[in-house]
Amino acid sequence: MKIERMGIDAYRNLENLVLDFDDVNVIYGENAQGKTNLIEAVYLFTGAKSFRGARDSELVQFGKEQAQLQIHFVSGDRPQTAMLQIKKRRSATLNGIAKTSAAALGEEIKAVVFSPAHLTMIKDGPAERRKFLDLALCQIRTGYKKLLSDYNRSLAQRNMLLRDIAAGKMSADTLFIWDGNLARAGAKIIYQRRAYVAALEEPLSRIHTGLSGGREQIGARLQGAFDYGDLAVEELERRLLSLLESARSEDIYHRATTVGPHRDDLDITLNGISARKYGSQGQQRSCVLSLKLAEAEILQQKTNEAPIALLDDVMSELDEGRQDYILNHMKGMQLFITCCDAGTILRGTRGKTFHIENGKVVN
Repeated sequence: MKIERMGIDAYRNLENLVLDFDDVNVIYGENAQGKTNLIEAVYLFTGAKSFRGARDSELVQFGKEQAQLQIHFVSGDRPQTAMLQIKKRRSATLNGIAKTSAAALGEEIKAVVFSPAHLTMIKDGPAERRKFLDLALCQIRTGYKKLLSDYNRSLAQRNMLLRDIAAGKMSADTLFIWDGNLARAGAKIIYQRRAYVAALEEPLSRIHTGLSGGREQIGARLQGAFDYGDLAVEELERRLLSLLESARSEDIYHRATTVGPHRDDLDITLNGISARKYGSQGQQRSCVLSLKLAEAEILQQKTNEAPIALLDDVMSELDEGRQDYILNHMKGMQLFITCCDAGTILRGTRGKTFHIENGKVVN
């Protein structure tokens, strides 16, 4: 997959830009000039939300009614065009045909993003590690995003009911409907997360061995309310339903659902020891880079096409050996790299540079 040309208008501080891209694209300049805005705009074509957590309305340039993005890309040797219009929400077209939602573009356009926010994923709480699993699965499993949406909707309804029960407005007997809904959707989420973590094992281990020079062995395990083992989805549903029923009194007391995949964690170890508790900052960052590189490799295997790789200001803090390892590992993927100094990144690698200054390309 390759983006050949991109048009950007009224997107954050970027306006009236038409850019032609190469296999390796280095976007450089001082801080707060628009480098991250550019690769954020590329990432939106995967159908995901901004990786910086911004609302769609915040992406439109101040004083403008809408932002517009357009890409010409090649996927499976087929030239295609996609367009995004952003107001309070996003609307999308693919080859001139309106999509039911902007998220539907994710069926055609795949990308992996590395940003400074990801570098704290190991030391942060489990929500960020669940997010890593879920975003990766949304790109390779049709229907996973809807499954998550269904689960979260049932979870919100059950939590609302728990508050009403605690206030004496409803009977605890009414919980059984939402318990069943949560157990059904939750078991499928657990099943798919477990399969993804199993698929991570080999590439993650191999990549981290390369990044660490063979000094560290990395491990990853999905942790939940019970040992998921190799249980079938039906047994996972039965166990989860039983736990939900057993936890009713505690849930009513806390006014929240205390068991389920919304509380899962991805436990990362180095040489058998918790990377979150005992890993140094440098080790934790290497773990994240290994996870993201493994994610890109799995995405390529599952879709039979190299994804786009977006590296936002994560290369500058790495030594040359690790920079070179990442660039070599991602050969075949179209790369977009942001940094302050293009020369320190390319070092003989052929690529195209874009100097961004106040939202404009000045070279």
